[in-house]
Amino acid sequence: MTVERIVFFAAGFFILLSLLFSQLHHHYWLWFTAFVGANLLQSAFTQFCPLAIILKKVGIPTELQKANLSAETAS
Repeated sequence: MTVERIVFFAAGFFILLSLLFSQLHHHYWLWFTAFVGANLLQSAFTQFCPLAIILKKVGIPTELQKANLSAETAS
């Protein structure tokens, strides 16, 4: 898995989870859905994503790093 895939997975998971909670618990959970969506939108323009920063520090490779690694091993 790469940083980008984990970020997409986490965003989708949290959106679906908060939608479920909004139906089962309280409609205020939709604010969390809006927060995740707004974070995805701003990260598309600013390239700033807190989860991506954490994953990179942990050592998860990005798509570019993974592509470079596979190109080096193919040579």
